[in-house]
Amino acid sequence: MKGLKRTAVMVVLRCESQFLLLKRANEPNRGLYVPVGGKVEPYEDPYQTGLREVAEETGIRLQKLRYMGSLVETSPVEYNWWCSIYMADIPWQEAPPCDEGKLEWIDFSALETLATPATDWHIYQYMAREQPFAMRAIFDENLKMIFMEEEIEGKILI
Repeated sequence: MKGLKRTAVMVVLRCESQFLLLKRANEPNRGLYVPVGGKVEPYEDPYQTGLREVAEETGIRLQKLRYMGSLVETSPVEYNWWCSIYMADIPWQEAPPCDEGKLEWIDFSALETLATPATDWHIYQYMAREQPFAMRAIFDENLKMIFMEEEIEGKILI
């Protein structure tokens, strides 16, 4: 049914102050840097999805994820997501190949000016503080973000 939220997971892989991010080759967010992740499949919970997606996209087999928060994105077009966001601290390693784009280590200090989805810089700030969050973002028909709120604090971000 049109407009229903699709359920997804993002996993931020971190080594000290660096994040292993994917420069996406495909839509949505082609050409932008995003955490690894993907859609929750039938009979799978978000935690299982995170472990599976990290293994599929990076070859890294994680034993544990840490839940950080949620992001709900709403638009009047087909871009509508409910996303669980996790973090995993991993040892530094060469960025592995990925068939969905190019994985790169990015220092936290570069994230604010990096080409990322409009929501992500706000999320990274909460994650850096290890502060739980519940974000909601509203987009117009051109997928320009017109509103963003962190609901736990009731803080308007955009």
